[in-house]
Amino acid sequence: MATVLAVCISKRKGEQKRPVDRVECKIDHGIVGDAHAGNWHRQISLLAKESVDKVQQRIDFPLKAGDFAENVLTEGIQLCTLPVGTVLTIGQMRGQVTQIGKECHASCVIRQKAGDCVMPREGIFIKVITEGAIQPGDEITVEQ
Repeated sequence: MATVLAVCISKRKGEQKRPVDRVECKIDHGIVGDAHAGNWHRQISLLAKESVDKVQQRIDFPLKAGDFAENVLTEGIQLCTLPVGTVLTIGQMRGQVTQIGKECHASCVIRQKAGDCVMPREGIFIKVITEGAIQPGDEITVEQ
């Protein structure tokens, strides 16, 4: 079963996110209170813990939820294999995959410290299609 391990937000773009207890997701917006929210195709970012673990094996400092600026840290789902257009139910909300990976900017804190950032290769982005909340422990399902 795929689950949410953490939900994270940041107040400003270009910084690591911090875990919170719960997030509210709105159509044409994304996560309320997150710097990356807005009416665009990358409203919410997701990254698998399995992807984070690959980087963790190569570095000597602990990685935490939000370090790769992901909004949702997952477990038990291979996010980067989902095609664009896939619909996910995450907790109370539904989102549609709009992008796989992204260009990592030079000022990425983790890239500077670790020499690598997994988000460009294995992170995904979704837009909200049904409003609702997400919190740690929520189940993630892929709609067929």
